[in-house]
Amino acid sequence: MQAEPKKPQVGSLVGEEYEVEVGPVAHGGHCIARTESGQVLFVRHALPGERVVARVTEGEEGARFLRADAVEVLSASKDRIEAPCPYAGPGRCGGCDWQHAKPGAQRRLKGEVVAEQLRRLAGLTPEEAGWDGTVMPAEGDKLPAGQVPQWRTRVQYAVDGSGRAGLRRHRSHEVEPIDHCMIAAEGVSELGIEKREWPGMASIEAIAATGSQDRQVILTPRPGARLPIVELDRPVSVMRVEEKDGGVHRVHGRPFVRERADGRTYRVGAGGFWQVHPKAADTLVTAVMQGLLPRKGDMALDLYCGVGLFAGALADRVGEQGAVLGIESGKRAVEDARHNLAEFPRVRIEQGRVETVLPRTGITEVDLVVLDPPRAGAGRKTVEHLASLGARRIAYVACDPAALARDLGYFRDGGYRVRMLRVFDLFPMTHHVECVAILEPAAKGL
Repeated sequence: MQAEPKKPQVGSLVGEEYEVEVGPVAHGGHCIARTESGQVLFVRHALPGERVVARVTEGEEGARFLRADAVEVLSASKDRIEAPCPYAGPGRCGGCDWQHAKPGAQRRLKGEVVAEQLRRLAGLTPEEAGWDGTVMPAEGDKLPAGQVPQWRTRVQYAVDGSGRAGLRRHRSHEVEPIDHCMIAAEGVSELGIEKREWPGMASIEAIAATGSQDRQVILTPRPGARLPIVELDRPVSVMRVEEKDGGVHRVHGRPFVRERADGRTYRVGAGGFWQVHPKAADTLVTAVMQGLLPRKGDMALDLYCGVGLFAGALADRVGEQGAVLGIESGKRAVEDARHNLAEFPRVRIEQGRVETVLPRTGITEVDLVVLDPPRAGAGRKTVEHLASLGARRIAYVACDPAALARDLGYFRDGGYRVRMLRVFDLFPMTHHVECVAILEPAAKGL
């Protein structure tokens, strides 16, 4: 029986076009505009102050907001440039949000987003958060307009039905085939992933370690597909994601890559978390340690510790009389952390969810805390528990300013204030930003 054609969604506004004045930037890589009827548009590929024709990509009549792309610029911002990447633009690759903005303008936009989230969700001004509003580029990333930093050491390629590798379009499963990703690190680009066909594969993750020559690809086959013979332009280890359990298994080569930060080498198992920008790990360790000022003999927590980056930095600084407890939910990451920090008998790594494991430890007081939670943040319950431990300083590392701001509000309720906030542009061309907030007991600031 022939399938009936899909009926158009009742009230759908997809494809409708509106001429609008573009308002302020919003969290998520778009700006806010309104139709003549007052309906909110989240417009990508636009900049504040521009007049554009916005074409709706998602939404229907009566919806709280619509999503749209700026398909024609009627009045351009002085911050607009022609996107350096040929795959950027409406309906194309969704990996970058701000290719059309000058590098300095990108950082200002990110700063405005962080400030707005602090104000709206934490009730804090930048001054109250100890932040001057600056978004700092990573070392070597301050480039002229039209030049793109090659920073992405881990790239997740999608594969289309014909076996071509590419990147996902914005909020879509559709694949944009590409010949080269401009923001990919040299170690990723030199593998030549885009030059080959990948029949039967759903995705390919390419990893180029920082501080070693380790290269790795992780293949996810489509159901029932056989793994191809992988011959790339550089030596590489190969892993595959198993269909049955979703686990990552070695095909050949090392099942890990070696990353380097803070003078130490870290083993990171396949699919394990490590900062994507080559300068990020050192940048964040420096910011955290400068904020915490660890002392010999301190007792410290490293929550959501991954493979032990901050735990290792703390162990070096608290000395033999100190102690560090790391908590991480991922089994493979815990194995890596224990391996990476085996030389420190004063470091203990526990596996499990922070909100479950931390109460079970029986710890009632600590000197220092580092937490680097996932994008959703730590949450009220965990923050309340941390606030009860009386730490002298707490370092909160955040990849999402909204989650950070919510949790800072919870910390304020628990008697902590933000002493200092630093914001880093570790994801150029995208809307993502990394923050490090240093907190201390509010009474200390009186």
